[in-house]
Amino acid sequence: MRIIGIMSGTSHDGVDAAIVEIRDVGDSGFDVEVSVRRHLHMPYDDSLRDGIREAFSGSVEHICGLNFVMGEVFAQVALLLIQEAGLSPKDIDAIASHGQTVYHIPPAAPKKRGSTLQIGEAAVIAEKTGILTISDFRTRDMAAGGHGAPLVPLPDYMLFKKDGIIRAVLNVGGIANATIVRGTLNDTLAFDIGPGNCLIDEAVMLYSEGAARFDKNGALAGAGTPHMPLLEELLKHQFFKQPPPKSTGREMFGAELVRGILKRYGTLTQNDMLSTMTHLTARTIFDAIRPYKPQEVIVSGGGSRNAFLMALLTELFSTKGCKVNSISSCGFLPEAKEAVCFAILGYLTLKHRPGNLPSATGASRPVLLGKITLP
Repeated sequence: MRIIGIMSGTSHDGVDAAIVEIRDVGDSGFDVEVSVRRHLHMPYDDSLRDGIREAFSGSVEHICGLNFVMGEVFAQVALLLIQEAGLSPKDIDAIASHGQTVYHIPPAAPKKRGSTLQIGEAAVIAEKTGILTISDFRTRDMAAGGHGAPLVPLPDYMLFKKDGIIRAVLNVGGIANATIVRGTLNDTLAFDIGPGNCLIDEAVMLYSEGAARFDKNGALAGAGTPHMPLLEELLKHQFFKQPPPKSTGREMFGAELVRGILKRYGTLTQNDMLSTMTHLTARTIFDAIRPYKPQEVIVSGGGSRNAFLMALLTELFSTKGCKVNSISSCGFLPEAKEAVCFAILGYLTLKHRPGNLPSATGASRPVLLGKITLP
């Protein structure tokens, strides 16, 4: 099958889409050959980015309207990607769209369901492209009692398993999450770690009054010094103490938290504040992953472009004899990986195969993911 995976993450800086060709190469249902035909990253303009940001705590009317706007955006990106690849819509079997998360409520306790909301109307995508569209991947897992996240562990296992090697597949988007890939699927687990880029990005926007949106290459943080009392305070956050399965989002690690920090630690310079938050991301990633004793950490997402963060991770994991590599060393663009994973999840759904990993999400059983909208 030839499937377009579409991903817009918690950083809400743009949309990534990838044309992925997938075919079975074994009888297990999880042995596949995956080839990325073409990838496209389209940054959001300031007005759309601000509109998404407003939706995180916006009115019902705003979210309702933005749902269709995002559907139009995803459809346009898919059609542009198809054109750039020299294909036509009839050459594509399906579009698998994660959507844009605007709110996520993880289960508060075992057997107590949470809820989640992703926007980017699938009916609009199907109507504008004429292509079968799979959407809302998180909701079925949550209906089965899971967190609805992380959903990439099964594709991570299919893409990165390596006999005799324990790999941590780390994605550093707005939120950092990791899949611990071991020899068998039953031994594979995954979890959200906590803030990836989200606190850093929020602080940059507040300090610059919206003129800048992220710390390019970690240059500002690298020029600062971490404020240890604040770092130690943040490391005590209750989320870091929770065992997997667990999931989180900007509801917990977002603008409200950052405003409170800046109010209490207003005497810190911007560089020192960003250094502290970047050290927090690195430390929480290291503390979450090291108990599983990986030999390699493979990093994707926007955080893999942050040279200062990557240097911190490399230094921390080197103390355990573990290598830290960008996912580009495995032949993937860091920004494309999540889109590729959702293309694989779409493939599994169309093949009537479960796409969640209950050990990662806490669901009661494996389930088919997503809703199908016919063109």
